[in-house]
Amino acid sequence: MGYRTFVWLLLGMCLARSIGFGAELDDARALFLAGKYVEAEKFAQAQVDRGVWNEQWPRLLVQCQLTLGKYDEARTTYEEAIKRYPTSLTLRMQGMETLQMCGLSDEASQAKHQMMQLMQSAPTRYASRDNMVAMGRYFVMRGEDARQVLELFYDRVRDSDPTHLDCYLASAELALSKNDYQVAAETLRKAEELGANDPYVHYLSFRAWETSDSEKAGAALLKALELNPNHVPSLLATADGAIDREQYEVAEESLKRVLEINSKEQEAWALKAVLAHLRGDFEGEAKSRETALSTWKDNPRVDSLIGKKLSQKYRFEQGAEYQRRAIESDSSYLPAKLLLAQDLLRLGHEENGWEMARRVANDDPYNVVANNLINLNSRIQSFEVLQEGDIHVRMESGEAGIYGSEVLELLRDAKETLCKKYEVEPRAPIVVEIFPEQKDFAIRTFGLPGGAGFLGVCFGRVITANSPASQGDSPSNWRSVLWHEFCHVVTLEKTKNRMPRWLSEGISVYEERQRDPSWGESINPVYREMLLSDELTPVSQLSGAFLNPKTPIHLQFAYFESSLVVEYLVERYGIEVLKRILDDLGQGLVIDDALTKNVGSPEKLDAEFADFARGVAENFGSKLDWSKESLPEKPSEQELKDWVQKNPNSYWGLRGLAEIYIASEQYEAAKKVLEKLIEFGGVTGESGDPLSLLGRVYAELGEPEKERQMLERRIALTSNALPALRRLIELSRERQQWDRVAMFAEQVLAINPLLTEGHEALAEASAELDRPRDVMRGLSALARMDPVDPAAIDFKLATAYWKLEDREQAKHHVLRALEEAPRYRDAHRLLLELAESETPTTESDATTDVESVTQPQETAP
Repeated sequence: MGYRTFVWLLLGMCLARSIGFGAELDDARALFLAGKYVEAEKFAQAQVDRGVWNEQWPRLLVQCQLTLGKYDEARTTYEEAIKRYPTSLTLRMQGMETLQMCGLSDEASQAKHQMMQLMQSAPTRYASRDNMVAMGRYFVMRGEDARQVLELFYDRVRDSDPTHLDCYLASAELALSKNDYQVAAETLRKAEELGANDPYVHYLSFRAWETSDSEKAGAALLKALELNPNHVPSLLATADGAIDREQYEVAEESLKRVLEINSKEQEAWALKAVLAHLRGDFEGEAKSRETALSTWKDNPRVDSLIGKKLSQKYRFEQGAEYQRRAIESDSSYLPAKLLLAQDLLRLGHEENGWEMARRVANDDPYNVVANNLINLNSRIQSFEVLQEGDIHVRMESGEAGIYGSEVLELLRDAKETLCKKYEVEPRAPIVVEIFPEQKDFAIRTFGLPGGAGFLGVCFGRVITANSPASQGDSPSNWRSVLWHEFCHVVTLEKTKNRMPRWLSEGISVYEERQRDPSWGESINPVYREMLLSDELTPVSQLSGAFLNPKTPIHLQFAYFESSLVVEYLVERYGIEVLKRILDDLGQGLVIDDALTKNVGSPEKLDAEFADFARGVAENFGSKLDWSKESLPEKPSEQELKDWVQKNPNSYWGLRGLAEIYIASEQYEAAKKVLEKLIEFGGVTGESGDPLSLLGRVYAELGEPEKERQMLERRIALTSNALPALRRLIELSRERQQWDRVAMFAEQVLAINPLLTEGHEALAEASAELDRPRDVMRGLSALARMDPVDPAAIDFKLATAYWKLEDREQAKHHVLRALEEAPRYRDAHRLLLELAESETPTTESDATTDVESVTQPQETAP
């Protein structure tokens, strides 16, 4: 009987009879759910020994014994129980797990085959709700069509009994296995109503929200552990997250608790292998892996988990090797194949990486990540590849023509500057991919859409970045983004990818500011307050600040604080000491040991940096009173005027009063307040900052020179103030200050090279300054941006080329202009001038040649 025939036969049967749970079974289950596994085991063992006729008792007993690591006892319980309850497919699924944990892979495979034979031979015997869910899990394990499993098993059970908790859990497990977190979360909402006291329900909710909503995920995990402090999956998840945050002592403590429950727990030993690797204890890593595989030696999940965690720590080569081991253990284990595909892509082994992703997508059509990658690969094929030496840039072809050469120039500059500074020579080509759509960037980077807020990511020698086109109306400065990411290339290369996130990010932000003071994160009033409060994270815990931040501001502050740590290290100890720390990390030292060796203990650094950070905060606007104490909430104008009179140096009072004056168009009054405030310092250039407000006030009062001064002070402090730059271009045009127009146009293009206004201003100013090469650069970009008047652009290009004595290009563009507008008189004159510059055989021949090309047509220019 074939699979589908068998399934449809089942659907014609009565799905189930209700199985009543007695009070004793409820009590035993409650003990298990609360984490009192030994007590639950004793309770269930007593009922099994008594011979109570209810398959739930041996199932519960096996579950207890597996949780406690009593695999041989679980096998004995199962073998006795299956004789008594041969039609329980749930029990048989437990039996397969038990046999595997006992290291009996052949027997487990036979049991798997036997289960299929039993279902096919007498399908009517296996039509209960529990058995239908068990069959669904069985067919998922076999790799059958996920959609059919969902529809033909789980949905059918749910439709016949909407209160059957296990069918919701199985559906959620299936969605999570396919990386479909949205479906998993939706399914678990109902499960939470039915199983509010089941920690496993909340654990699955944690997994569903883990990649998209850290607050919900954290709450779900806390709830699971509140219900059951010994819940093994939740303790393992806690250890996993602690490793991500580099809170290794927390991870060790969670794993210790797991191993006290089950000394053979494979995932716990796998994570201990990860911790040993991160400590540079490679012998300990091998021993932990060996212990993990001591029961079920060919379990692919062990090596795949170790590899996944190492890749999350940017050890992609080691991660890929572990995925290969997992695939050697089980050639059908698709999660390892997908992780290997992603590792290969991040290592730059693209041909093999895309091929592996394609195999996973073929074998599992419902795997969201695999199919996302395959669809992305088809779109990337149309990208243009730009190359200079060992730097390879992939961009959408239209964008490549507009600013691709500038990207290459910036990357070349970054390579020369940063590689020399940190004494690094990359071992392989550096690949930079720039995506015009944010979802494509997210899929290439994370495998799934999302990742809002990420501008670029570096994996070592592969950089992915968002194009300005994907960033809406307020794009970040693309030059600073690529400089930041290339710095990661350098520091990761120097450390062999063995550096904590805070140090990696801190150096990149620090080097942004070294390249251009307006780049990177800088202090502002909010950061000042955070530096002086308990929001300041000790250096030893800084990597955790990047994971699960309270708000986007907290994430940005983590970048800023990390850069301050690097600034402190360089100022206090020198760049050579920083490089020695990176060298030591590359030799396998953990960060605490590298810091201790070069600058002192982590505790010492925590204390010294706290003092340094306090000094930075206090020096920012040091003449100002930053206290908000007694500042009235939503005061009237008069109330705030009275308060400021008593607190004349209050930043928040002066700023609030200025905003009230501006809102009521009292610009002279606002001007006096803002000038006083700026005199005291504490300005940043951000939108809404006193510099921004005073620039607006000067504009309203008709004081363009003072407005210009404020705008220029502002753009010196921030790298993405497009409105300020637009206004500066306007003011400079009015005064015909073409060198300033050109300078501000370049700054506009550094934020968004896809804005026509920037190229127009650059071309216009360059023409006035007689800089034909820059004219050509601006016009060439405009020509690729669907111009309203392409003939005018081609004519101006022809003029620029003619000034550079490039007659062929000049003639090419003037002919293009005439093709668009045959009566374009200026283009005719230029073509005649080009013709006269030749050396014709006779004058009449030349004239005839020109006339044959330029015969007027009926189309108007």
